[in-house]
Amino acid sequence: MVDFTVEDIKKLKELTGVGLTDAKKALEETKGDFDKAVEAMRKKGLTKAEKRGDRDTREGLIDAYIHDGRIGAILELNCETSFVAKTDDFKELAHYLAMQIASMNPQYISWSDIPEDELKRVEKESKDKLKGDKKPADVQAKIVEGQVKKNFEEKVLLMQKYILDDSKTVEEFIKGYIAKTGENITVRQFKRLELGVTE
Repeated sequence: MVDFTVEDIKKLKELTGVGLTDAKKALEETKGDFDKAVEAMRKKGLTKAEKRGDRDTREGLIDAYIHDGRIGAILELNCETSFVAKTDDFKELAHYLAMQIASMNPQYISWSDIPEDELKRVEKESKDKLKGDKKPADVQAKIVEGQVKKNFEEKVLLMQKYILDDSKTVEEFIKGYIAKTGENITVRQFKRLELGVTE
């Protein structure tokens, strides 16, 4: 007999943003193993989130976070409908992202925002360090690729580790809310200010 309760089903639904039927089915498939069911639903939710990634986001809100009167961040977070923009989940996400920006000081939203000349500069620096190295060209290319990625992953908001759970990136964190709200969510723009520091 499968061992789980109605409360387990509700809890799984809340955690993952899926329907009650899907939550029940996941618990049945994992023979009541809650952690495995969460993981299965998380993957399913994120898969749905990926499909929503190309939908237009014209609604949303602007949120700000100020830390100790010295560091502040303001961002525009977009979704598809004004209904979702007014939900507690969406407001919560916006606030957490403003905190992330204030704390981690990203320079870009996504990889595609990095200027081409900046990418080339970092790539050239990595290649220069490998001059005279006896490793094969394909191995060197992978090393350069890895170093370039590492250089930027702390500067790109979506690639950063999420400050309240470093087992996931900010992009994965946002996808959890996409799965929960059922809408595409995008960061449109942000600005970070630090007392006494000008860009």
